[in-house]
Amino acid sequence: MAPYHRICRVVLVLAAFAHAITNQDNHVLLASDKVKTELEKGNDFYDRGDYDTAIACYTKVIRLNSSSAVAYYGRGRAYYFKGEYDKAIEDYTKVIQLKPDNAEYYTYRGASYYFKGELDQAIKDYTQVIRLDPKDADAYQDRGNAYCKKGENDKAIKDYSESIRLDPDNVWAYARRGLVYRWNGDYDKAIKDFTEVIKLKPDYAEYYAYRGASHYFKGEYDKAIEDYTKVIQLKPDNAEAYSSRGVAYKRKGELDQAIEDYTEAIRLDPDDAVTYTVRAKAYKRKGELQKAKADLDKAKSLN
Repeated sequence: MAPYHRICRVVLVLAAFAHAITNQDNHVLLASDKVKTELEKGNDFYDRGDYDTAIACYTKVIRLNSSSAVAYYGRGRAYYFKGEYDKAIEDYTKVIQLKPDNAEYYTYRGASYYFKGELDQAIKDYTQVIRLDPKDADAYQDRGNAYCKKGENDKAIKDYSESIRLDPDNVWAYARRGLVYRWNGDYDKAIKDFTEVIKLKPDYAEYYAYRGASHYFKGEYDKAIEDYTKVIQLKPDNAEAYSSRGVAYKRKGELDQAIEDYTEAIRLDPDDAVTYTVRAKAYKRKGELQKAKADLDKAKSLN
């Protein structure tokens, strides 16, 4: 072959190779752009609460790049908020394989296990979060919740206490620890924790109710009445608060006040058989037997 033809052939081969490389680079760039676009769309739909569309976007990204931790994480969160915990766990597991040192991934997988009722697995994940970030107050609280749900109250209290040590304003750790103390019959500690909750969140009616119940079980009826009155101020349509305050008045022997509260509770919740029953007892103690009988008959008809 003449040198000229040989040179032309080499030039053509090099040109074809360069064209192929350029096309390959273009495909890579196009794929990268598509990944970025779908991720942005997925995040946008996720923020709007359109989880199905977000999942579709993240799935497209995963098809283009099966190693995209961001896409698995985004899709896992969307599944989590849809309540599809098995799928969420599957995606978080993939993320953890790709990025094993990110505590946040274990947090979300732990939460998915928690809501599935797989508490031992949840505890393992929260423990891993704590290993990666020993100062994560929320991780101790989350693990405490799992121990609490398992009935391991001492371990729960220990974790809530550590969460509070790390974050003295962690209202939920006080709240949960207070409930565990109350369940354990340690009413003084429960009252102390509920008081901290109320300091941090003075408009949370339910914690006045919890503290009121703790005072009641201690025999501190005036303090219980004071707390239930606060609940009623915050939530005037709370039938249970009226009923509970009525019970405290009845314990004090203030039957008219008790009956008045029971009557308001019944007005707000006319299908509560228990309130008819306790009002019947108050009427009976007053000697108003006809009214007592009427309430007992109503309670029987409801239950």
